[in-house]
Amino acid sequence: MTDAPDAPEVIEVDTEVVECDGGGALGHPRVWLNMAGQGGIDCPYCDCRFVLKKGGGAGAGH
Repeated sequence: MTDAPDAPEVIEVDTEVVECDGGGALGHPRVWLNMAGQGGIDCPYCDCRFVLKKGGGAGAGH
C-alpha cells in the first residue's frame, strides 16, 4: 500500500473562502471552496491545496 501523492501546489490564503480555476485558459471551471474552519482545502479538480495563513479569517466571499 502506498501513500497518496502530495498536492501539486500549496497556496497560502488570507480567507477561508477561495476560488480556483486551475490557472489560465487550460484550467478548469471556476469553483468556490470553503474551508469551514478546517484550515485548508484541496481543489476537487486540480488538487491544489489552499491553506489559511496564520491570523487569517473567514473574510468576505461566497
